[in-house]
Amino acid sequence: MNAETRFGPATGVGSLPGTDAREAAKTATGSFEDFPFLPELPARGPGADMIGRTAGLLVELYARVEPSGWRIGDRPGRDTRRARSWLGEDLDALEEFTQDYAGPLKVQAVGPWTLAAALELRNGESALSDPGACRDLAASLGEGLRLHLAEVRRRIPGALVVLQLDEPSLTAVLRGQVRTASGYRTHRAVDRQIVEATLRDVIGVHADGPVAVHSCAPDVPFALLRRAGAAAVSFDFSLLTERDEDAIGEAVEGGTGLFVGVVPGTDAALSDPAGSVMGVRTLWRRLGLRPGLLAEAVTVTPSCGLAGASPAYARQALAHCVRAARSLADNPE
Repeated sequence: MNAETRFGPATGVGSLPGTDAREAAKTATGSFEDFPFLPELPARGPGADMIGRTAGLLVELYARVEPSGWRIGDRPGRDTRRARSWLGEDLDALEEFTQDYAGPLKVQAVGPWTLAAALELRNGESALSDPGACRDLAASLGEGLRLHLAEVRRRIPGALVVLQLDEPSLTAVLRGQVRTASGYRTHRAVDRQIVEATLRDVIGVHADGPVAVHSCAPDVPFALLRRAGAAAVSFDFSLLTERDEDAIGEAVEGGTGLFVGVVPGTDAALSDPAGSVMGVRTLWRRLGLRPGLLAEAVTVTPSCGLAGASPAYARQALAHCVRAARSLADNPE
């Protein structure tokens, strides 16, 4: 794994329970001394959810909340202002708890295809229904991310900022499984080359650091994401199938990092840390990968965001990720 794409041993996915930005930042930075992240707190309401938060980053495009979800509008309104205000609070809190920090730091935003699947046009249909709208949305997102990343670097100058693009709807977009507004039909599958090219353009805005793409849905398209320029792929380990294994082996051998979700995202009994990563070790042996590469290639995470967990469990889950990562490093075989 190249030095410029080496990540910390463990980190969070993004969301945490609760509404207190300072408490969340304290948890995210205190749990992961080597790879903290900017928390998201969707319990605060619309604008703090993943779609609303990213919609607040868009440049010259705006969105508002309708009964059916987020809809693109002509001008910034209350919902946009609220999303931006909450993001500002979160950045203030993160800056407070990362004074003099030097190392990788992760921030998250929704990727272009999940955003296109979620945002509605004026007619109520998903932006995914209009290729021109998808292009405009991706361009606006790219510019918004460029400004956001510059702000994070300004606030925390010692950080290597890692951008995580959340793409849980990506497989559904590729397979034509995103439902229309009526619910009776699905939108046509988007050509894989267009999907890949759009992701490459958005990933390319972060020229100063690596980009990871996260999906906690089944059938993550590992090869497509690697071709698009993702330095790491983040996924729920429990959803892997045998057909994913060759793609994972190729990813590791090609220097792509793996953010492996092995800790449940909602309250559950936690096994011992070594047990949590036993499947990762088994997969490594089955693929014939070098044991010494395990701790370098793998970052341990929860299986998905922790917004649905209790605050006590969320803290336990993050601490468990750290212990599981230590187990991998100490006993790679």
